[in-house]
Amino acid sequence: MQVPSTFEDLVQQASKEELYQKLILQLNKDFLYANIDLNFNEDILPSSLKLILHETIYKLLQEKFADYLNLLYIIDVPEEKIKQLDGSDTLKLSEQVAFLILKREWQKVWLRNRY
Repeated sequence: MQVPSTFEDLVQQASKEELYQKLILQLNKDFLYANIDLNFNEDILPSSLKLILHETIYKLLQEKFADYLNLLYIIDVPEEKIKQLDGSDTLKLSEQVAFLILKREWQKVWLRNRY
């Protein structure tokens, strides 16, 4: 599996393999498990997905840090990847974390589809 390096690559690969909707469903499932009130519509545009996810992560970082940590645990974002990020700019950090979340969710969907 080639892990996408940008959001656009990820969406393009998911769309090409017809797994974009499954990616959205996986996101919805994990956010529900984390008890975070966010439910993406299955036909959400990729640009809207990126924006809403980024905003949600930013709010969690600012206002509900325990929920943020719980979400990362449930999604299974690698701790070492989070530690590598620069936390001095919360806006940039939230964008990078949103992409790490999408990458991990993509790995889950892709593997489940393959095997």
